[in-house]
Amino acid sequence: MNALAPGSKIGVLGGGQLGRMLAQAGAQLGFDIVIYTDEDDSPASRVAAETVVSGYKDRAALTLFAQAADVVTFEFENVPAATAEILIDAGAHVRPSPRALAIAQDRFDEKSFFLHQGVTTAPFAPVASQDDLGLALEKIGAPAILKTRRFGYDGRGQVRIETMADAQGAFAKLDAPSILEGFCAFEREVSLIAARGTDGAIAFYDLCENQHKNGILARTLLPASVGADVEAGARAAMTKVLEALDYVGVLTIEFFVMADGTLIANEMAPRVHNSGHWTIEGALTSQFEQQIRAAAGWPLGPTTRLADIEMLNLVGDEAEAWPALAADGEARLHLYGKREARLGRKMGHVTRLKRG
Repeated sequence: MNALAPGSKIGVLGGGQLGRMLAQAGAQLGFDIVIYTDEDDSPASRVAAETVVSGYKDRAALTLFAQAADVVTFEFENVPAATAEILIDAGAHVRPSPRALAIAQDRFDEKSFFLHQGVTTAPFAPVASQDDLGLALEKIGAPAILKTRRFGYDGRGQVRIETMADAQGAFAKLDAPSILEGFCAFEREVSLIAARGTDGAIAFYDLCENQHKNGILARTLLPASVGADVEAGARAAMTKVLEALDYVGVLTIEFFVMADGTLIANEMAPRVHNSGHWTIEGALTSQFEQQIRAAAGWPLGPTTRLADIEMLNLVGDEAEAWPALAADGEARLHLYGKREARLGRKMGHVTRLKRG
């Protein structure tokens, strides 16, 4: 597929805030964004050129969507991998590939993939029953974290096991195929966001330092408080993953940084990422524009960071502070257009650039 000309249609699977920001970035470059979502009145649909509302396994609707879009990408990784396969069968170009989507959807497959590429992870084992959990704990020890293999995010689908006694009934709490991961006593969590183009070129953003509250990203800081060797190690790991997947688009890998500087890969997201929202004001090319560029077959944009940065998520009723934030000349406010502020729901973010 040749590079898409402005005026082409780019399809986005998913209608949340990431799709909204992708639609805004696509419009800036002259593309029409077509959203496919199973949600009426989604945040992305209200800024996109077109929206298709149907289920993610509706073959007829997906076929029409594939025919309407010149290329298709996605805003969240829990779109069924079968959805991407249906789109390909219908003739769509899907970027990144369904393989990346499928691997990222299963924590055991994801960590196995990391190890196969020589990327260090915490010790882990599959768990399909309470007996499996007991055997895994004998191997890995406690403390550890039991997680569902699929569909967990923002701290959901997890049980912390501090001692062997905590394992009693733990599998029943999740009642789903799971993975036991050894606990990492890390000093900080960081994420690396990068993009790979259709020509194989890779563009890295600066390493982000992330702080969480109640399992949800609360604050991202740049530069991260790590040495150049840690950042170089993260980039080396990212390169291995991108090239092994023949990846096209933006990819994020979250790492734990241990006391000795060792990097432990936690998980990857085959999409634009919450910890990269700072790039809208803080980099020459935002992660959202970069995803559009990669999907469209354009050259990747420069990722130069413009300042030291603090990005804060607005979760639940924190978004009600918008009048004060809008009046703050140092704050760059983004609200996602969600109709209801629920507990734990990401409603927006604020970025502050600290120059000089």
